[in-house]
Amino acid sequence: MKHFFLISMLCIELCGFSQELKVGIMRAYHLSAVRISHHEGNYTIASDSTDVTTLIKGQSVYLRRRGKGIRIEKAGKSLGVYDTLFINKSDHNNSFSIQSVTPSSTKIKYYQGDLMITPSGEQEINVINLVSMENYLAGVIESEGGGGKHIEYYKVQAILSRTYVLDHLYKHRKDGFSVCDQQHCQAYHSMLRFTPTIRKAVMETKGIIMLDENLNLASGFFFANCGGQTSESDFVWNNPVSYCQSIVDTFCVKSRQAKWTKKIKKSSWRAYLENHFGYPIQDSVYGDLIYTFQQKNRKAFYLSPHLGIPLRDLRMEFRLKSTWFDVRPEGDDVILEGRGFGHGVGLCQEGAMNMAKSGYTFEQILKFYFSRVKLFDYYHWLFLRQKEETGL
Repeated sequence: MKHFFLISMLCIELCGFSQELKVGIMRAYHLSAVRISHHEGNYTIASDSTDVTTLIKGQSVYLRRRGKGIRIEKAGKSLGVYDTLFINKSDHNNSFSIQSVTPSSTKIKYYQGDLMITPSGEQEINVINLVSMENYLAGVIESEGGGGKHIEYYKVQAILSRTYVLDHLYKHRKDGFSVCDQQHCQAYHSMLRFTPTIRKAVMETKGIIMLDENLNLASGFFFANCGGQTSESDFVWNNPVSYCQSIVDTFCVKSRQAKWTKKIKKSSWRAYLENHFGYPIQDSVYGDLIYTFQQKNRKAFYLSPHLGIPLRDLRMEFRLKSTWFDVRPEGDDVILEGRGFGHGVGLCQEGAMNMAKSGYTFEQILKFYFSRVKLFDYYHWLFLRQKEETGL
């Protein structure tokens, strides 16, 4: 029975990789009505049991929540109310546009693949894009990083994004899909539209994933700029990540987000430290140091660990670009001179971009930022894991 269960789980994971992903889109809206329009190729619109209509050049349909179902309207006429509606492509590269009607929005988004529309709650609808892994990754990479980057950098992002989604196939299971289009999953705001190099990068790394030293899927944490040194993972999160060690990174130090400055009132700085952490303002040593702090290398705490003031809390409270900053007094203010932008754990995007421009390969870039990781073919990894767990 155990062997049967493990083999069944393997089959499910293989299907998630080789077939279409279910991605919840338009999740920034509380949707109750959308407009779907033809973009490229023809579509058939169907319910669970019958074909309802088609979507061809020049045509649009409106899908609205009505009672417990979804009403479809075309050319001003209602075509009925259905439990679930499927908008199915006639060819792999077909695409459609979608626009929120309720709530009203002027934004029009474009996607490849199929759509499934289901009721959600009492008044809303779920819009689920059924899309191939390759088309999904291409859309994610353009949504996350935009155009104009070197192909080796896009290969890095393809591997990180592929590894992430395969490690989170059940993240939104209760909602009826695998992942969504928001930042907490991966930004997926559109199909790939403007950067053909991204598709080339996705295809040239097809099936490649990143594993940690124990051959588990590795979380490819990334951020904008480290300022010259990445952070230890336990400086940011409670649990350390073995393959995310602090490293010196000179590839990003001349980038636009490498340095920053912020001015904060002394009264605000002092009040926060005293009220939230009981800062010992009367102490003969620490009293005079409250406005003076230097980090030659990244630290976890303000001034001293025994004061218990995490730099990550200061970053959040004062909306700082990073936790790597020095502090000095100036009149009624404290001046923060900082380096980097983001949490600092894992891959520095601007550093990786510059490495790619300098001729480093995607594998060299990933192994520079992540310790002891391995790049592996997904199918090979699944079968090795299945063999190890079942003893077959």
